[in-house]
Amino acid sequence: MKAVQILMDDELIRGVDREAKRTRSDRSKLIRAVLEKHLAEVRRKQREEQHVRGYQKHPPDRDEAAAWEAIQTWPEE
Repeated sequence: MKAVQILMDDELIRGVDREAKRTRSDRSKLIRAVLEKHLAEVRRKQREEQHVRGYQKHPPDRDEAAAWEAIQTWPEE
């Protein structure tokens, strides 16, 4: 790992320290976890947007799914 220096205001540092203490962690671990979660969410949203753009560019053909709909079965209720 590499050391990174960042600037935060006092209120943010106090909040980070409180949360680190509450979770029995430390600043570095907490900040890493938050950044990893944020980046994972950014990647998820990018994939979702890419998926939507793909369907907008190439909408599904109604006949394409018709064959599968004809043979699908649903459980009895």
